[in-house]
Amino acid sequence: MHSKRIIQVLFVGAAMMLLAFFYGVVTRNEPPATSHVGGLEETIVDTQTTVPTALLGHYRGDQQQPPQRSMQTSFFSDTLSTKSTYSLIMVLPRMQDDDISWITQELPRLNISAYVANDPRAPMHPPKNKGHEVMIYLSYLIDNYDRLPDIILFMHSHRWTHHNNDFLGFDASQMIRALNGAHVVRQGYVNMRCHWSPGCPEWLRPSRPGDTLGKQEEAVLDRCWRELFPFDALPSFLAQPCCAQFALSRGRVRSIPRSRYVFYRDWILRTPLSDYVSGRIWEYSWQYLFTKNNAHCPQEHICYCDGFGICFGGDLAYRHYTDLLDRKRNITDELSRDDRTSRIDASSTLRMANGSSPNPGRTEAERAHLRARIAELETELIALKKEAQHRGADPRLRAEECGRPWKEGDGF
Repeated sequence: MHSKRIIQVLFVGAAMMLLAFFYGVVTRNEPPATSHVGGLEETIVDTQTTVPTALLGHYRGDQQQPPQRSMQTSFFSDTLSTKSTYSLIMVLPRMQDDDISWITQELPRLNISAYVANDPRAPMHPPKNKGHEVMIYLSYLIDNYDRLPDIILFMHSHRWTHHNNDFLGFDASQMIRALNGAHVVRQGYVNMRCHWSPGCPEWLRPSRPGDTLGKQEEAVLDRCWRELFPFDALPSFLAQPCCAQFALSRGRVRSIPRSRYVFYRDWILRTPLSDYVSGRIWEYSWQYLFTKNNAHCPQEHICYCDGFGICFGGDLAYRHYTDLLDRKRNITDELSRDDRTSRIDASSTLRMANGSSPNPGRTEAERAHLRARIAELETELIALKKEAQHRGADPRLRAEECGRPWKEGDGF
């Protein structure tokens, strides 16, 4: 009787080990088919392939939370940080009507992998148009896990937008040209936005009281976290600069098993949350997935310096530049408002009893003084930025400003 019990225990243990083994390898299929799109070899997403929920280990929010331990493997650094050039691809979520001609015009040599979110007949498309860019980012990692370049850049399809870097003209093409590949390889994960607002120093709080209409995802963050990271304690807050544009090294991607990305994409497919809310949950979770830090808010001047080669010489010098820029914009706004008021008053038939305009505004001489001040500030800003770019071209000065070691011969 005793020996039968031992045999049963051994049998159950062996079955559990086999299940764990198959869970780890079940998603390692043959490489997906490829197609040539726009002269580039692109991976076709197989929308017919599904993975059983049991094998994905889908974790329901109503289950008791398991013990706190991390599911993630230890991150490791790439050994490419002294290379002068890096292979790079940009993963691009797009809609059918999006104009992405700026990429071939401004960056003709850039390799892209463009998924059309709302066209299931497109050669490159996700399994479902849900979760904003998340579905496409994860689909690329799943489809290309075994054939990644040195750097994978995840960007939106529009060239100019408010959430691109201010000091690079809010221009995605300038950001991509300026991106320091060695910095990405050293860090593993780099948020492409340097400015903290919105997103830092604290953004999502699972227990924040009051109205969450402005951040609908806060109301469901607790439940979503238990589903996505069931073995990790829920942080007190999540933070990183918005808006889900980042670069990854190949090593950082592969520090996480491919099956995990399948699991996360399955969560997007199955969650009852809306497209908007499920996407917003991930906007402030990428940094945790790829760094294990709930907050990823590098100092802005270091982000610009090591990430894009614009080195002002430290935080004080950086703040001086931003103060001048704010001053110029405030004066420009004042002048614009004043000009609008003057045009309205000039066309109005209403006059006060004494015959004067209801809003006389500034005199022409005062407006001329403001325009001259704007020109002075612009000249100073251009000179400071040129100095910062010149400083950023020197790898020793970059290392010095960012507080990292450097020795003669380091080219990064």
